[in-house]
Amino acid sequence: MAAPDMTEALAALDQTMRSVETVLDLPAKRKEIAALEEEAAVPDLWNDQDNAQRVTSRLSFVQGEVRKTEALRQRLDDLPVLIELAEAEDDADSFAEAAKELDELTKSVGELEVRTLLAGEYDSREALMTIRAEAGGVDAADWAEMLLRMYTRYCERHNWSYDVLDTSYAEEAGIKSATFAIKAPYAYGTLSVEQGTHRLVRISPFDNQGRRQTSFAGVEVLPVVEQTDHIEIPEDELRVDVYRSSGPGGQGVNTTDSAVRITHIPTNIVVSCQNERSQIQNRASAMTVLQSKLLDRRRQEEQAKMDALKGDSTGSWGNQMRSYVLHPYQMVKDLRTETETGNTAAVLDGEIDEFVESAIRWRRTSA
Repeated sequence: MAAPDMTEALAALDQTMRSVETVLDLPAKRKEIAALEEEAAVPDLWNDQDNAQRVTSRLSFVQGEVRKTEALRQRLDDLPVLIELAEAEDDADSFAEAAKELDELTKSVGELEVRTLLAGEYDSREALMTIRAEAGGVDAADWAEMLLRMYTRYCERHNWSYDVLDTSYAEEAGIKSATFAIKAPYAYGTLSVEQGTHRLVRISPFDNQGRRQTSFAGVEVLPVVEQTDHIEIPEDELRVDVYRSSGPGGQGVNTTDSAVRITHIPTNIVVSCQNERSQIQNRASAMTVLQSKLLDRRRQEEQAKMDALKGDSTGSWGNQMRSYVLHPYQMVKDLRTETETGNTAAVLDGEIDEFVESAIRWRRTSA
């Protein structure tokens, strides 16, 4: 890229960055950091562990966001100097270094810009993700487990903490379903675009004739309930069953009736948790999932009312949203955004940022 072209591209990138900075409102973020630091310095902060976790987690997130934004701004301000030096010395290596830095900055600013698009009511929340095997028999169960690994690897790549709450194992291979909590700010806003049906086409490893098999798995993403949501659940509306955990587990997990299944009688919503060691912990985790499901149900009912008032008859964008083909060719394609790649191994190892970011942009333009 010639110096004039680089300068023009840098000017456009700087304008995008200014828009991002305006939306993020760094002065307000710095004030929030100061207030959170005061809360975190209170001697008895950890007497209320839930509040302490909220304060320290939010403080860490906001500090990281400000540092990242300031670092990008500094790099953007430094790049024109590098371009000028390369031009003055007519140095090919310096031009290459500047071009590489411009490419990296363009990607980083784009990622930060996507973050500013997460402005929905629950987008800043942590998330609960459930993966279920659908049509396709044992291949579908295996596919559900592959998706579970894909999303947990995605979390690990982003240094997001997660906790698997419940896993129901299939008889031959794979899983019937799994639910896990993703403990990171904006996890719900980011991953809610992954909700829907994921389709896999491959040569079945479970077919002794080596035939091609199509299987399906469903992904559900819910925001984690907070105290301000006011989801009251009377005890007489709950049926609580305890049972012995199944599947792989450590000492004590499979030998006591520690697993908990809760049925919300009015809605017939059923949730379960079996991955904690104690019945009390499993019940608490199951109640968290139930509250999130009831919150989502309320949100959907409110949205249905709004759609009825607007005369909105469009279907949900969530169904059949991505196709993963491993045979006769290699391709992953998002059916909403047309984003695609031939590097299926990387995608299944959690490298789905391109798909997530394009879907967030698509959702914003389709709203």
